[in-house]
Amino acid sequence: MTQAVNRQFYLAQRPSGLPTTDDVILRELPIPEPGVGEIVIRNLYMSLDPAIRGWMSDAPNYIEPIPVGSCVWATTIGRVVASNSPEFAVGDIALGMNGWEDYSLCAAEAASKIEDTMGLPLTNFLSILGSTGLTAYFGLLDIGKPQAGETLLVSGAAGAVGSLVGQIAKIIGCRVVGIAGGSQKCSWLLDECGFDEVIDYKTCGDLTAAIAEKCPDGVDIYWENVGGDMLDSVLLNLAQGARIPFCGWIATYNDAEQRPGPKNLWQLLAKSARMEGFLVLNYIPRFPEGIAAMAQWLLEGKLHHREHVVSGLENALDAFHMLFDGRNTGKLIINIGDMDD
Repeated sequence: MTQAVNRQFYLAQRPSGLPTTDDVILRELPIPEPGVGEIVIRNLYMSLDPAIRGWMSDAPNYIEPIPVGSCVWATTIGRVVASNSPEFAVGDIALGMNGWEDYSLCAAEAASKIEDTMGLPLTNFLSILGSTGLTAYFGLLDIGKPQAGETLLVSGAAGAVGSLVGQIAKIIGCRVVGIAGGSQKCSWLLDECGFDEVIDYKTCGDLTAAIAEKCPDGVDIYWENVGGDMLDSVLLNLAQGARIPFCGWIATYNDAEQRPGPKNLWQLLAKSARMEGFLVLNYIPRFPEGIAAMAQWLLEGKLHHREHVVSGLENALDAFHMLFDGRNTGKLIINIGDMDD
């Protein structure tokens, strides 16, 4: 280990709205030493995901919140620099739920060893071959149940998950319409990701009417990433028997006060439609299936993805804000260190 200290962001207090430098603070700690059955990982890359904002809150969630005073959680991939477990040797590449820090101490059983990178960048295991890609894969196929010829509408379409959802649907034979903000993102979806149509929510005016124009036969599958008023517009355009995989509600994550719920949920009844939430964690036993399928499509050139990599752990909080103000395109990743560190 060439670095003398472990830089770490910790949760100083529960945020009200977008996390600030009063809520999430950088500190320096000693580099940890592994106990029995533990390893120390020199984190090389760290995934930034909207879900982290939910973990900072003490509102009811699918996992317990990050304790105040503890390191902010994130999935990382890095190199094992100390091991007290027969499962890992120094130099192995390990992935796991760790934190916003240079070095992470974790139980060997909680980490996954990446033994074959297939010649792909390590960052791919945080994006298209990580929870991002697996969320798109299992959520669309198991909840959305797409059929060739159906119309899929994706919100947050230029994001890491949304862009993959649309491309998987295209492989299956669906007609794909994306909702995104800004001409550059919309052009990328059309030109590189192969979407059939896009709606720029920043310039379209009446979103309900724009969806009706792009989806004249109704929306068979709506991938829900955003929530808020956008969901209300989509609900008025559902086809009979529509399915809505409920992946996220990013429009509300930083609300200091709860906003009123959707006004048009009655359309689920009127259209015999179904909206179902899911967690990629429920599919852990099937991860090998999803990784194999996504890797094959990637190597065949059927999937395109973007990784927005920001250098420096110290920039993590500002980069995290990008998820909520639209400055990133694709999977947001922090480059913490290098293989030689």
